[in-house]
Amino acid sequence: MRIGAIEAGGTKFVCGIGDETGAIIERVSFPTELPEQTMSRVLAFFEGKGVEAIGIGTFGPIGLDQSRADYGQVTTTPKPGWSGFDFLGTMKQAFNVPFGWDTDVNAAAYGEAIWGAARGLDSCVYYTIGTGIGVGVYTEGRLVHGLVHPEGGHVLTRRHPEDHFAGCCPYHGDCLEGMAAGPAIEQRWQTKGSELGADHPAWPMEAFYIGQAVTSAVLLLSPQKVILGGGVMHQEQLFPMIRQEVKKQLNGYVSAVQLADDIESYIVPPGLGDNAGLCGALALGVAAARRV
Repeated sequence: MRIGAIEAGGTKFVCGIGDETGAIIERVSFPTELPEQTMSRVLAFFEGKGVEAIGIGTFGPIGLDQSRADYGQVTTTPKPGWSGFDFLGTMKQAFNVPFGWDTDVNAAAYGEAIWGAARGLDSCVYYTIGTGIGVGVYTEGRLVHGLVHPEGGHVLTRRHPEDHFAGCCPYHGDCLEGMAAGPAIEQRWQTKGSELGADHPAWPMEAFYIGQAVTSAVLLLSPQKVILGGGVMHQEQLFPMIRQEVKKQLNGYVSAVQLADDIESYIVPPGLGDNAGLCGALALGVAAARRV
């Protein structure tokens, strides 16, 4: 198979061509601008490439219910120019092929379940922690949609006792994203997270918030694997701190060897690394091709 893949992020788009094994054979990336400029580059990349299907994993929120008028659209995003944009419809007008369509984090969770850290399991939760925070949920062999789709980056969170930052989410202020996404780190400490040392007090505070999110996911969804990706998680010192926070917050309530004795193998970085999103979109495209 020759399958197209689009990882549509709020900061950049990554487009690629791959196959059913998860191999990416060609790729290009460019900044996310207004839809007209961005989509012209997307369409130009796939023109004449002979793809059999295209998978799209995009920033959202998005319309996933085919019975609703907003299906295929980016909906209430604060990203200028994108709210209400018919992303999927634009692609379908240009290419007469099957499409896979989901959120970027659901796509990443799917890619990790097919080819990555959750391969062989029937459930996982994928958090991306970067410019924003998103959650993808794969359970009993399928991605979770429901009313719309998971938006776990905007759950309310208990405030760290030493944290006086108001939060920066334009919708909710001090939700998880407002307290723990990359911009929250930068605004709280007046420095980009990538420029803070590994021993900076920012990181135990960050682990406190992410640990709460993971603890909630364990209690609500009982996933077989928790995968933490995104730019903030390039700070590898966070992983042991987050695992310790989860143990502390669960306080022995959930009886599972993975949490008690093997948490290093339970809360993990993406097996696909920074390719999780693009490979996830590729997996959506492969699934769409096989449904035909």
